[in-house]
Amino acid sequence: MRINIVAVGNIKQKYYLEAIKEYAKRISRYAKFDITEVKEFGDNEKTLLQEEVGILKALKGKVILLDLEGDDISSEELAGIFKDSAVYGDSEITFVVGGSRGVSNNVKNAIPNKIRFGKATYPHQLMRVILAEQIYRALSINAGSDYHK
Repeated sequence: MRINIVAVGNIKQKYYLEAIKEYAKRISRYAKFDITEVKEFGDNEKTLLQEEVGILKALKGKVILLDLEGDDISSEELAGIFKDSAVYGDSEITFVVGGSRGVSNNVKNAIPNKIRFGKATYPHQLMRVILAEQIYRALSINAGSDYHK
């Protein structure tokens, strides 16, 4: 299985980078893992359309958008998505994390699968860490590891 994250912007904070690096190492026991960063252009509606081009170009396999309007999902449900994908031949899953202003309506419309990890709003850099941890947790659940207690 291959798991991708497509994320708008880059991370400058060392502590976020170290956390993501650790989870990437853990995920690599179960799946190939890759993060693609799309350039963040700025702070207006026109820039969402510029970011859209990079996001849409990077989508592969089954695509899931992290979106505040998405369905709440538990760690066990995420594990189920991975398990079902393996059963139905989806060998690649891509998660999309928008920038500080989210993603364009075109991106939202192009991705039917939308999830969220609760109603809270997180900085998009921290969301990448949370997503990486949840991916690792879900893969651990499927492997029968004691990480998820």
